[in-house]
Amino acid sequence: MKAIITVIGKDTVGILAKVSATCAADGANIVEVTQSVLQDMFAMVMLIEFNEEKIDFEKLRTDLDAVGEATATKIHVMHEDIFNSMHRI
Repeated sequence: MKAIITVIGKDTVGILAKVSATCAADGANIVEVTQSVLQDMFAMVMLIEFNEEKIDFEKLRTDLDAVGEATATKIHVMHEDIFNSMHRI
């Protein structure tokens, strides 16, 4: 299964590293990532893959919320099924 992670906030050192480390610790593989820094604002979108039988999606979400608090960013995790439903015409 796949999920989309978005991160937005003031740019600081280590945001990408902390989000990536959390994904790895929870067993999620990062498939694709794009990031931009606009003046002092950081924006990132990640596509991750994970095995739903091995990874607790809510734990991943909770762990990334903690990273967001630690980095003063807003991190949102959306399951691929919900993302696809929202963007279907």
